[in-house]
Amino acid sequence: MVREIMRDEAFLSRKAEPATEDDLETGRDLLDTLAAHKEGCVGMAANMIGIAKRVIVFDNGGTYQVMYNPEILKRSGPYEAEEGCLSLDGVRKARRWQSIKVRYQNERFQVRLKTFIGWTAQIIQHEIDHCEGILI
Repeated sequence: MVREIMRDEAFLSRKAEPATEDDLETGRDLLDTLAAHKEGCVGMAANMIGIAKRVIVFDNGGTYQVMYNPEILKRSGPYEAEEGCLSLDGVRKARRWQSIKVRYQNERFQVRLKTFIGWTAQIIQHEIDHCEGILI
């Protein structure tokens, strides 16, 4: 289901709770909502649709991917980026990393480790910031 975009900064600034198997529908709703906003958005976190859980979705080279409970384990290659967000007005500066290693759970809640680089890594970092209550 396509959900309304949350713009309440007080809510968006709260740290998200761990996701459980009860949050699979949240992942599906995020995918639907991201697809509905594909012209101006490449990733979303659950708090962007009003759900304070650690669930993100993002464009991974043309395919949308869901991560439950993502956590960055390693980072390298810092740089300064400018990013926008559907939940916030304007463009803001953010410190990002060229390469990140992420531990997450898939839709079967199996733990996975994967390294992401470049643009995809930047998207994931933005969405994990949302999970941490960090606003760019």
